[in-house]
Amino acid sequence: MSSAKSVLATAVFSLAAFGFLGSAPASAGVVVKSSGPSAGSYPVGKKLDDAASITLKTGDSITVLTDSGTRVITGPGTHRVGARGASKRTTFAMLTRQRAGARVRTGAVRGGPAGAASNPNLWNVDTSQAGKICLPGSDAITFWRPSVEGEETWVLGSAVSDFHVHVTFDDGDALASLSAEELPLERNRIYDFSGPTGGPGKRLEFVMLGSAPDNPEDLAVALAENGCNGQLDLLSEKLAS
Repeated sequence: MSSAKSVLATAVFSLAAFGFLGSAPASAGVVVKSSGPSAGSYPVGKKLDDAASITLKTGDSITVLTDSGTRVITGPGTHRVGARGASKRTTFAMLTRQRAGARVRTGAVRGGPAGAASNPNLWNVDTSQAGKICLPGSDAITFWRPSVEGEETWVLGSAVSDFHVHVTFDDGDALASLSAEELPLERNRIYDFSGPTGGPGKRLEFVMLGSAPDNPEDLAVALAENGCNGQLDLLSEKLAS
């Protein structure tokens, strides 16, 4: 190789190494819901190249979360995973914003069918749901209720000991917070959550993520892997294209 070609090759290699040449890696989509004959090929949490195409059969329905939002792909036929559209990064940032531990006074957030109240933040513990709840490292745990009318006190009791705490919503408040000192999740993460009307409690299991992923695709994978299905559904709903 001539010296001129050698210098050129070295320059090209250096530029490529620093990302000045070549196309950027394709962004990925993540399957957040899957049903139908092909569901086994596209399980929840599976990453798909944005530029890839998938072939579906009659009865298939695959919901994919990408940088442009959540979209539902139904069969039969071959479909491209990615679709052009505005980025949902601002919506994602608002949805995953971590609040301080102080009690926040707010009205109901409307959305969904028939104006039903909608949980405005992914890290709020939804009083209407049971199951696993993923939380980032935080100095407070915030609870959310669909209604803001009247004062309510809920009881969060350990499933393995007599430890319990009260979660009180003031009239007009949709949110109530407990500090990490009031609810030390490092000691126990499985609780029964009982409402003011009594009846059997909802079993909650808290999963600590530590540092939560800062992009929708990786966060969707983390939620799926940890079984935090309610939050995965909320993420999908809020980022709908």
